[in-house]
Amino acid sequence: AVANIAKAAKAVNAKVLHVSTDYVFDGTNHTPYVETDPVCPVSVYGKTKLEGEQVLQEICPESVILRTAWLYSPFGNNFVKTMVKLGKERDKLSVIFDQIGTPTYAGDLASALMQIIVSAEKGTFVPGIFHFSNEGACSWYDFAVSIHKIAGIKNCQVLPIETKDFPAKVSRPAYSVLNKSKIKAVYGITIPHWETSLADCIAKLS
Repeated sequence: AVANIAKAAKAVNAKVLHVSTDYVFDGTNHTPYVETDPVCPVSVYGKTKLEGEQVLQEICPESVILRTAWLYSPFGNNFVKTMVKLGKERDKLSVIFDQIGTPTYAGDLASALMQIIVSAEKGTFVPGIFHFSNEGACSWYDFAVSIHKIAGIKNCQVLPIETKDFPAKVSRPAYSVLNKSKIKAVYGITIPHWETSLADCIAKLS
């Protein structure tokens, strides 16, 4: 699919904004990933997303690839909405504490993409790979605790568990915090802290 988009864009001299993922990394870093860090996906999803990045750069180099992570919004199914729902239904929840990353509010990602589009209209478009998530870092457990706190859910206990105790079909990177210095420097994008954006999202939900 990405190859077809790239070919179509190249045919009409268009630029492409492509959303990719933290899954292209294996999660063995202990400092936030920069765009030039070696990629080594540990899942089929990560491998196919990486192939999408590579074919896009090969066919249509006038592209921006935006790697992001832990997306949520007031729409569709996502971790925030699930934690709010379960928090109201149950008195206890177990959530993984040994995977570290940064939640990303889809509204902030959309704003970043719009700023890149505006730059293209102004003639200041810079192609390449960029990282975007909200600022800060947390575990899924920390994320869940904050969701309940901001949503005013007080009667559900959130318990930390290890990844090995939670069966999942897809292997996630254990650490996938993204360094956003490049996108801030090149495009002048201001990025909110994840808790600030989480509060905005939960306000919309309620």
